Amino acid sequence: MTGQPFPVEAGHIMMFARAIGDETQAHRGETALAPPTFTMASAQYDPDHRLRPRPGEEWFGSGSGPGAMPEGGGGLHAEQHFEYHRPVRAGETLYATTVPGRSWEKQGRTGRLLFSERVTEYRDAAGEPVVSARTVAVVPEGPATPKDAR
Repeated sequence: MTGQPFPVEAGHIMMFARAIGDETQAHRGETALAPPTFTMASAQYDPDHRLRPRPGEEWFGSGSGPGAMPEGGGGLHAEQHFEYHRPVRAGETLYATTVPGRSWEKQGRTGRLLFSERVTEYRDAAGEPVVSARTVAVVPEGPATPKDAR
């Protein structure tokens, strides 16, 4: 199977569920089922993931700037969509492949808004689809105007 490997571990599922406040028993033990948004944690297994902080490098999420994603990252996070083909289970390894999706634009109050998608497919070792995740980012053409300056 090709793609970035993402080992689905029971302890990781339990800690993720705790972090989102979900104490459901299904998220515990060696047969744990992952919470719906769990696949977002796959970024921790990709050493080159654009959202992952790197030692010795300034991180865009440090609060020192506007918080826009770095070059090539697609701007501000606008939407996240998931399609589940089957539950994600502890003990399996998923393989993530990300490709560009659609692009479009809309007119905003301060100018054009440029939207783009990234689609990540998570497949099991047999190549069967498990989760399809679609991220939508937006890049404003111009800076936002403060409400009292209009």
